[in-house]
Amino acid sequence: MSQIVISEEARHWQQVARKVAEEVVRPVARHYDEVQEYPEEVRQAYIENGLLGVWIPKEYGGHGAGIVALCLVVEELSRACGGTGVAYAVNALGSFPILVGGTEEQKQKYLPQIARGEKMIAFCLSEKFAGSDAGSMRCRAVLEGDEYVIRGEKKWTTNGGVADIYTVFAVTDPNSKSRRISAFVVERPTPGFSIEKVEDKMGIRAVPVVETHFDGVRVGKDALLGGRAGMGFKHAMQTLDFARPGVAAQGVGLAQGALEYAVTYALRRQQFGQNLASMGVIMDMLGRMGSKVEAARGLVLRAATAADAGEQAVVNRLAAMAKSFSTDVAMEVTTDAVQIFGGYGFMKDYPVEKYMRDAKITQIYEGTNQIQRMVVARNLIKEAGNYSHIGAYIPTEEFNAYGADEAAAVEAEAKG
Repeated sequence: MSQIVISEEARHWQQVARKVAEEVVRPVARHYDEVQEYPEEVRQAYIENGLLGVWIPKEYGGHGAGIVALCLVVEELSRACGGTGVAYAVNALGSFPILVGGTEEQKQKYLPQIARGEKMIAFCLSEKFAGSDAGSMRCRAVLEGDEYVIRGEKKWTTNGGVADIYTVFAVTDPNSKSRRISAFVVERPTPGFSIEKVEDKMGIRAVPVVETHFDGVRVGKDALLGGRAGMGFKHAMQTLDFARPGVAAQGVGLAQGALEYAVTYALRRQQFGQNLASMGVIMDMLGRMGSKVEAARGLVLRAATAADAGEQAVVNRLAAMAKSFSTDVAMEVTTDAVQIFGGYGFMKDYPVEKYMRDAKITQIYEGTNQIQRMVVARNLIKEAGNYSHIGAYIPTEEFNAYGADEAAAVEAEAKG
């Protein structure tokens, strides 16, 4: 497996993102959390500084800096505000289906617009009755002549309403098991496409999350992603493997931001004649928080490096590891930061409660952490053959007593 690689270009974009985060994002973070509106001036800062082309290949108008650079940028932005970090990262999520599965014509048409910031994009996969179980989706796309007609609705579309382009997943062959779902690129406005309920959220309030409705939306065959029906589930899973390191980076950014506030507060707050930072119990908390943030960052960069290197054999496992571990760390560290602030941490006058609210969703979207740990376990079982030679060092009596047939059945079930 390749080692973590951070190029000079990736470091450059990290520094650009840090500047934007401190000069543009942090000063307005609280305002947009309160009013729950999209921060247009932040988007303009992304455009002016070239950040929206970081992950897009150069041949399609981007910088071609890869997923490692994307993760570094997302971390810096989320360190200042989780909501605006998501508002940035969701453009990568929406465009990855085109990158991994689009035709050359689709890539040339849409990716340069996204890279320049002329168009924003959203990802329409989840439904009311199809969250973690994406295979249960009900949205349908039926071929009528030379057009597909899409009917149904999508839930929790992040960036919905402000996005101009939507990658939409729908059932095209309800009788198929492996080729049931296809993906489409739908532009707004298109007759029959509407934004309905706008969610009132606990966190990431600066970015809209909506229901998207498709009431007889007609698109040409050229809107079918990749030009082939039945490839949608594969495109969705490939997309999430590339996008999950970005969610993990959101978690690292939120944890890092909360940690910095907690350390600063602990140095200033006086209790029992000393500052909090000199108390053993607080030092223990800060030490654990800092160690977990650094461990999460390393795992994110490992997953992103594997994705950039095209290591398909391990990307799925590492992306799931990074996503679940880093976002759990985000929830733990932001919660501990609130605890260190004490009663002030519970008040909206202080910044850390927002970090805690923003962190929660990272454990849920783009695959709940419970599902991610199942993905990790299944990959580990599939990879068990790589170290089967150590079985000779395990006493065999109990295993033999269990029975070969029963053991084989358990192993087959675990492999799914």
